[in-house]
Amino acid sequence: MSEPNANIGAAIITTSASDFRAALPMAGRLMALDMGSKTIGVAFCDAGWSFASADKTMPRGKFMRDKERLNEHIQKQNITGIVIGLPLSLDGRDTPQTQSTRAFARNLTILGLPILLWDERWSTLAVEREMIAADISRAKRSAQIDAKAAEYILQGAIDALVALP
Repeated sequence: MSEPNANIGAAIITTSASDFRAALPMAGRLMALDMGSKTIGVAFCDAGWSFASADKTMPRGKFMRDKERLNEHIQKQNITGIVIGLPLSLDGRDTPQTQSTRAFARNLTILGLPILLWDERWSTLAVEREMIAADISRAKRSAQIDAKAAEYILQGAIDALVALP
């Protein structure tokens, strides 16, 4: 599903990997977010866009507090762009969660970084299956699932970015 870029200041919000790549320097670390109603999963990739790594799941609160915590990560990790999982319905339509995620992304443009909204329909399910196969307890899965989903989302996005001509 493609949509036009939303240009806000120096930042863009797009669902197009090629538009996102054009807004980024040739390399640089990216951060991914998996937005839950109570938590935000965070993951990072290396500057060469080879591999994604889960970081942590942070509690979600008021936007200004969440923005400050994410900005700390951005500054500490030298982040050049943000990938946010877009929770579309199975048929590709928007849901109330999709609208909430889009609103969060619009508010996050205040940080001045390009934002890629990445289809995450299967991320949590895929990660949960991997964790069950690895015999990770339900409690540990619950604590790690959002960060692992962010890692899965980011790996898909960087694979697409690297594959672009």
